[in-house]
Amino acid sequence: MEYRKRTYRNRISKGDLVYFQVKIKETDLYIGADSDCRDAAIQSVHRHREFIEEYIRHNPPFINSMTPVEADEFAPAIIREMTEASRRCGVGPMASVAGAIARNVGVDLIKCSDNVIIENGGDIFLKLTNKDAIVGIFAGNSPLSYKVSIRIKHGGVPAGVCTSSGTVGHSLSFGRADAVCVTSESATLSDAAATAVCNHVRRAGDIKGALDFGLRIEGVMGVLIIMGDKLGILGDIELA
Repeated sequence: MEYRKRTYRNRISKGDLVYFQVKIKETDLYIGADSDCRDAAIQSVHRHREFIEEYIRHNPPFINSMTPVEADEFAPAIIREMTEASRRCGVGPMASVAGAIARNVGVDLIKCSDNVIIENGGDIFLKLTNKDAIVGIFAGNSPLSYKVSIRIKHGGVPAGVCTSSGTVGHSLSFGRADAVCVTSESATLSDAAATAVCNHVRRAGDIKGALDFGLRIEGVMGVLIIMGDKLGILGDIELA
């Protein structure tokens, strides 16, 4: 797989929001809010990363498991959230870590901003009150890359829009789709589901079955798959 710098961030239309970057160790967030909430975001990232890192220190299999792990009722909330998302999708819990950090930091920032957008390597948390968001899909070398966008309706309800790829980026994938985008009300679930769906796409003929599989995951609202010049879409997901 190929790693690419996050130059797609240059394409973001800032609108009325204030954008800033928060980068701590492997976590690299691009955040839009009503005002500069940088200090609150930094504190939030440190807190949630510490929960994850401390849990992994005491439970090493958590970080490398390719399959769901046993639920731990005494684990921090973000760990329980990742464990549940991975259970629903049939993947390891770390498949949801980027979405989980985006979601949990987003929930923290809602306390100081009515509108929040957090992008974490293609995994997005959105909470918008007065304007729809248009999310463009980066699909590597596919001719459809940046030519397909989806609309996320405003209304104050948080949404998770996460993308996985078998051809772009450093994340582990067993599939070959150029982009799998999943929407739900939780970026944690969307992240795990995007990985799970992408694992099912090794050739263009797999797209339909992968779409059906994705929509059967509890909580998933819509699934979009790009492979080469082929596009599949299913569920409550609106092209813009």
